Amino acid sequence: MSAARAGIAAVAVVVALVLQVSLFPHLAWDGIVPNLVLLVVVGAALTRGPQFAAVLGFAAGLALDLAPPADHVAGRWALALVVVGYVAGRVRRDARPTPGTVLATVAASSFVGTSVFALSGLLLQDPATGIPELLEIVLVGVLWDVLLTPLVLPPVLATFRHLEPDRSLA
Repeated sequence: MSAARAGIAAVAVVVALVLQVSLFPHLAWDGIVPNLVLLVVVGAALTRGPQFAAVLGFAAGLALDLAPPADHVAGRWALALVVVGYVAGRVRRDARPTPGTVLATVAASSFVGTSVFALSGLLLQDPATGIPELLEIVLVGVLWDVLLTPLVLPPVLATFRHLEPDRSLA
């Protein structure tokens, strides 16, 4: 992995994390905010592949787990975003993703990531949420992420493509 790509990925994650924990709580819908960090991981997955995205997902998830006002066991977002990075990176890579593919990938990734996070909370007996609230959290999270996809993913995809063109597409 090149230092430039790692640096740009780190900057993208930090910007997304800061916006997610500082600005978006004021726009929360039933206490649920969009997961900008997840969108950065999906963007990395679509352009760089599953290995890079899984590593980025772990680092980004750990940062999200430790960022205030975290009220859950550390490691839950790290696990969820590793899974998201790997699964999203497995999307067909022999051509540039179409807008429909990107939206479907974001929706599926948001569903999987939020579900893994929520289910890990149940397994770890996190008192913050119960079973009845889980479905609402997952659905609202997916809706938020899909709504923000046209604003967040194009610059993320363009940045990763411009930084180091994917050799598998050449």
